[in-house]
Amino acid sequence: MEMELTALHWIYVVFIALIIGFMVKRRDTTLICIIGIFLLALVATGSLASSISGIFNSFIFAITELMSTILIISIIVAMSTVLTKSGINDVMIAPFAKFIKNPALAFWVIGIVMMVISWFFWPSPAVALLGAVLLPVALRAGLPALGVAMAMNLFGHGIALSGDFIIQAAPKLTGDAASIPVGDVIAASIPLVITMGVVTTLSAFILLKRDMKLGRIKADNEGFVQDQTMSENLLTLAQKKFFAVFIPIAFLLDVVALSILKLQGGDATALVGGTAVFILLILSLVAHKQQGLEKSTGYLIQGFQFGFKVFGPVIPIAAFFYLGDSGFNQIIGDYLPKTSLGIVNDLGAALAASVPLTKEIAAVTLTGIGAITGLDGSGFSGISLAGSVAKLFGTAIGGGTATLTALGQITAIWVGGGTLIPWALIPAAAICNVSPFELARRNLLPVTIGLAVTTIVAMFLI
Repeated sequence: MEMELTALHWIYVVFIALIIGFMVKRRDTTLICIIGIFLLALVATGSLASSISGIFNSFIFAITELMSTILIISIIVAMSTVLTKSGINDVMIAPFAKFIKNPALAFWVIGIVMMVISWFFWPSPAVALLGAVLLPVALRAGLPALGVAMAMNLFGHGIALSGDFIIQAAPKLTGDAASIPVGDVIAASIPLVITMGVVTTLSAFILLKRDMKLGRIKADNEGFVQDQTMSENLLTLAQKKFFAVFIPIAFLLDVVALSILKLQGGDATALVGGTAVFILLILSLVAHKQQGLEKSTGYLIQGFQFGFKVFGPVIPIAAFFYLGDSGFNQIIGDYLPKTSLGIVNDLGAALAASVPLTKEIAAVTLTGIGAITGLDGSGFSGISLAGSVAKLFGTAIGGGTATLTALGQITAIWVGGGTLIPWALIPAAAICNVSPFELARRNLLPVTIGLAVTTIVAMFLI
């Protein structure tokens, strides 16, 4: 059955193009997003009052969806502040500083460690675990904060999440939709994940080195950890050494607990965040003694100020893109066609229904569907559609269902899971104190190159 596209779908497409265009031109997109939300609500409801209310309601929805990420970033920043002021951070990073001595080592070591941890616990908790310790090491080695964010983002939210070889949530969703075993999806995705990962990270590193050489990106020590007040003489050297060992052990115990209890996603983030809160409180009480109670609150306030400052510009664009998925019904109401799967999924299905079938066109179409459905920023919401379309295409061309399924999964997660959509890559951007929009712009060309090469490779594997 051909998917019914309405004026709402086309308005959404137009504003996607406008938002991308403004981002490329390094212009703010807040006004564009708000106008887009207003027009979608106005066309859907026909009510001026409901349309104005829809803007506010969309902000509430976006903040609710992003709240766990806002909290973990704020808490990690608060903890990092007390680590820096007490001088513990300098003791903690000393062993890493001896090994990571140049920007290239910093980029690849941080990226590979991030990828391995993300395979087991997913990227957001991994960013929190790694960022506070490895960011200052990388900065001192000469890698810009933006480069650190790229490494964590591309290896974690890109390579690790798109393959999802250990947790297997993504291949389970796509495999079920395509009616093939999870093992088939994983096997088919391995060469594609390797291709995408190698091409994208190499492209990103080469472009980063070029821009550093040309002075477009300057290496500095101005990440948020280094931007805090210089360390104060609050602890003895013995105390600093004790906490420099105690804190990594505490987070290592988190890793063990995550594995034993099989915690993932939000549950994993909550455990890491709770541990960071306890560390913050303990350090505040030990370092500031009688003033510990007041200082602990002060550190939390600084963390929350940082978190909402970083997320403030992102909430309007997140609010707009959430309208492309289940957020539409919750924010505006049930105004889409009865057969609708959500605006972005409808657009993906319409694309699939409008193209002739050869294996080359099938591969390009699955990449397009993955990219379109990834625009809601979750990466996971549209991969079931990718699996369904892959099954349809595979049957029509006589094979290649697993490869097409893997290709759609990889594309959707690279685009929506956290390397191109600004609010999806906020954890890495916030930890490194860089703009999520700038990080998205830096990722755009390498990821596009990677997707093009991966799509071509898929054509030969079908």
